This record gives sequence, C-alpha cells and structure tokens, in this order.
Amino acid sequence: MVSQCPSMEECPSATPEIYPELTMRLSPVRYRQITLWALVALSVIVVTGAAVRLTGSGLGCVDWPNCNNERLIDVSTTHAAIEQINRLFTGVVAAAVIAAVLGSLFRSPRRRDLTLLSVGLVLGVIGQVILGAVTVWVKLHPIAVQGHFLLSMVLIANAVVLLRRAGEPDGQPRRVAVDSSANSVIWLLTGLTSLALITGTVVTGTGPHAGDEVSPRFDFAIHEVARIHGISVIATIATALWLVVLMRRSPVLMARLRHGISAWMLLAVLQAVLGYVQYLSGVPALLVGMHVLGATLLFIATLHLLFDRITTEALQQAEPEPVSASR
Repeated sequence: MVSQCPSMEECPSATPEIYPELTMRLSPVRYRQITLWALVALSVIVVTGAAVRLTGSGLGCVDWPNCNNERLIDVSTTHAAIEQINRLFTGVVAAAVIAAVLGSLFRSPRRRDLTLLSVGLVLGVIGQVILGAVTVWVKLHPIAVQGHFLLSMVLIANAVVLLRRAGEPDGQPRRVAVDSSANSVIWLLTGLTSLALITGTVVTGTGPHAGDEVSPRFDFAIHEVARIHGISVIATIATALWLVVLMRRSPVLMARLRHGISAWMLLAVLQAVLGYVQYLSGVPALLVGMHVLGATLLFIATLHLLFDRITTEALQQAEPEPVSASR
C-alpha cells in the first residue's frame, strides 16, 4: 500500500522507518558546522606546514608519497617525524573537505552552489598534494613553497565563501547592501591584503628559513623585499582607515561593518607589530610561525568583511541604493 503522506512534515506521526531517506538529511545548521570544521582544518595545516619549514624539516622526507626510497612512513629522525606528521594531517584535511562534499549532497534542501564550492575544496586539496610533491622534488625551491602557501590561501578563500553561503537563507536573492564608495574601498582592501600576503611570501623566500640547509633562496636583498612588504602593509592599513572614515559618516555602514572592521584592525595592527619585531630581532622561527598564523587569520577576517557587505534581506527604504552583487 502506498502512503498518501508526501513528507514527514505533513504526517508528523510517520516513523523514520517509513521515510528512511529523510533520516539521512542534514539540517542547514549542521551542514554549516561541517563547513566550519573544513575551514579550521585548512587553516591549521597552513601553520603545521610552516612549522615543517621553520624547524628545518622540509626535506625530512625526501620522496613522495613514500618518505624515502625504503619506507612509506619513517620517524627515525626528528625532521622526518615532523614532516611525516604534517603529511598525515593532510588526511584530516581531506576527510574534512570530503565531509563538506557529502554533507552538501545530504543537506536539506540541497543547493547547487554549496555542492560546487565544496567540490572546489576537494580539487584544491588534490592540487596541494601534487604541489607538495613537486616542492619536495625541487628541493624546496622558494617559488614552489610560495605557490604552496598561496594555493592554501585560495583554499581558505573557498572555505570562507562556502561557510558564509551555507549560513544564508535558502532561495533568497543576494545583494550588496553598502553604497558604491564603501563597496569599492572594501574590494581595494581585499586586493591590498592579498598583495601584502604575496610580498610576504617573497620575504620568506629570501629569508633564512628555507626548510633545509641545501634549499635555494631568492637572490634578493632581504632589506629591500622587507621594505616593499612593509609599504604594502601600510597601504593596506591606510585603506582600512579610509573605510572607517566612511563608516563614521554612515550609521548603516557602521551597523553592518563595525564588528568586521574591528576584528580586521586588531589583527592587522598585531601583524604589523609582530612583523617589525621579528625583523629587528633576527627573524626567530617562533615569531615567524606566529606571523604565518596571523596572516592566515587576517586573510580570513578580510574575506568575512567582504561578505559583510552582502545581505539577503528585503530592500529597506532607509538603506543606500545597492550595487550589483557580482561586482
């Protein structure tokens, strides 16, 4: 006999045994928790990867996927053990992004945008595995190490977009809820933050922490690339202050962006101070590791600020005229 109840919502007395497929569904709240864990895992592996380089363990395993030509896993030395732990943590990251994909398929209702974004995470992790192998094969050439970090930032950007989109109501149109001036400044801030990350990787590729004694370095003067990086950081903070000025003139902007810009300014100032302290103190490994963590958190804060300008709420008369969300 075929049941006349189309769903459990319309037949609250129906048991899960009658509708087993419905018991497999994830709520939007639970799926967003999964995307948060994916973002956390992708952020942690950036720091553990930096720890490998900062401890001189970058070539603790000289082959891929085996640790060496004799063993798949080798923890006979400290450097090998550190590199091996970082490689094993890649499995945790892979599990987190696969959970994001499977969760998007079981989420109720299913959304195509979330599925595509979660698949992007899987493709990015595969790219990281390939690039990680190349980095070992080229003996930690700074271009490969730089690419490894920047691809991590692309993955983190993907994860933040997935997290924020997963938190939006289903089926609601999206629009930019700030005026065109603030919208342009936020995009400029995002671009300059990204530029500061890129120039920072050049400083890293020129500095003393190559990951191994035999690894090559960029043939630049460290004080020159550090100066360029410092200029990009100052320009980025100045742009953030420009945004604050715009916010002080608009109660709507202040209400929407206050928490995001506060978090951004705090992280940016701490990063700037930490950067100068590590440079003046001879670039100790611990401070460099903290700087990498700070850079990752600042980039995440920047992306959240970029999303703070988006709303799914109905247009209110008191709000400024919106601009295209695709801008």
